[in-house]
Order: sequence, then C-alpha cells, then structure tokens
Amino acid sequence: MLIEEFDTWARGHLSIDEMAGIDNSINGIQVSCGQREITRAAFAVDACLETFTRAADWGAQLLFVHHGLFWGREQPLVGTHYRRIHALMKEDIALYAAHLPLDAHPELGNNAGMCQVLGLQEREPFGSYHGVKIGYKGLLPEARTVEQVVQQLFGDPGQAIAVLPFGPSKVRSLGIISGGAPFEVDQAIDEGLDLFITGDANHVVYHRCLEAGINVIFAGHYATEVFGPKLMMQRAEAELGLEVRFIHVPTGL
Repeated sequence: MLIEEFDTWARGHLSIDEMAGIDNSINGIQVSCGQREITRAAFAVDACLETFTRAADWGAQLLFVHHGLFWGREQPLVGTHYRRIHALMKEDIALYAAHLPLDAHPELGNNAGMCQVLGLQEREPFGSYHGVKIGYKGLLPEARTVEQVVQQLFGDPGQAIAVLPFGPSKVRSLGIISGGAPFEVDQAIDEGLDLFITGDANHVVYHRCLEAGINVIFAGHYATEVFGPKLMMQRAEAELGLEVRFIHVPTGL
C-alpha cells in the first residue's frame, strides 16, 4: 500500500481532523516516502534518531509514532531537527504521527488500552482538555490496592513510579489520562475518585492530593503511552496485512 492509503485507513479510525483545533501536533503524514510501496510498518512512542535507526535497520517503509516532529510552528531544518529529517529521507521512511487522537480513541488509544488491561467497568469519558475529554474513568471489577494496580498495568517497569498513597487503602473508582496531565488530578478530586493515573508528576499537586485524600500513580510519560501505538500496530497487522514491529525506546520518564 501507499502512504496515502495508510493515511486514509488511519483517518478512518482516528479523529485526526476533528482534533486539529486543539492539538499542537500536526497529526497525519509528517514526512512522506513518495510512491514507495509499504509492506513493513514500525510503531513507537517517540520520533527520534534511535527510533529512526532501528526502523531503518529492520527495513520499515513507515514509522507510526505518538509524538511526532512537528508541533504547530515553523521549524528551520537545522541541528537536531535537520538530522532527524535527514535520517528519514535518506532511508525513504514515511513518518506518521497521532497525538491526541490516539490518546482519546475509545478502543485503540493509550487510555483505552489501560482501561482494557484493568478490565475497567462502567467506563465513561473523563479529563477535559480544551473542552474535549481525552481520558476515561470507571470502576475496577473488585477493590484492589494501588500496588496491585501498578503491577497489573506496568508489571516490573524498570523505572521509578511515583505513588501518592493518600486515599483509601483499596480502590475501585479511578480516572486515567496518559502522558502529561498532573494538574488534571483536580478533575479526579472533583469526581470523588479513589485513584488517578497519569504519566508526569509535578511537585505542585502533592499537597492538594494529600488534603483531598486521593491516591495518585505517576507512572511516567513513556510508560503510559505505549498502549495506543501497540493497539494501532495490532489493528494495522490485522486489517492491512502489514508486517509490523514495535520499537521500544524507554526514557524512564
């Protein structure tokens, strides 16, 4: 298939055009590969030189990422930005990005993926960002400790996960927003949830969480955003017949 055909397929699943007004990321095709036939597609969280090199070594013609290279402003092709673009064009690898559309998708998104792993029940949209809810809230099948939730979602993450154990010792209700949403804990507090899960931590929210009596898991930006790319990879393999591979480049953050 051609990159334009992949774009049509991806837009059929993800709300790329609908999210354009609130997402700084330029979602969709960020770097083309001309009329090259795509048979191998790599999937990853971040567009970076290590990801590009590993995609090229595997022979990918397409790289799908959550964090692309273009974020709504003009960027001269110099320095690191030049080297990244050059690495893609030298190997004729197309770059496709999906940021908020991948966070928010009810089946293929980062937040939906975490809900699926936890078996979340009575799931509803949660976490308003510029008027659009990109996360989810719901109930665990049975009450669990925060440590059990961490283990179920992330196993042995190989990195420091910050937990604020300020709520009930066992939790049922929770809200999830992947990536960088520490201040959205206020929405979880307003909803009376037992637990809030996000990626990035911030010192400022510590005391408000303590005083509100809510548990929080700051699992790391990267760790919360592998779910969507992996789900898109599985769907692309099933529906498009592409050979696929996930390129794991953890940052520990």
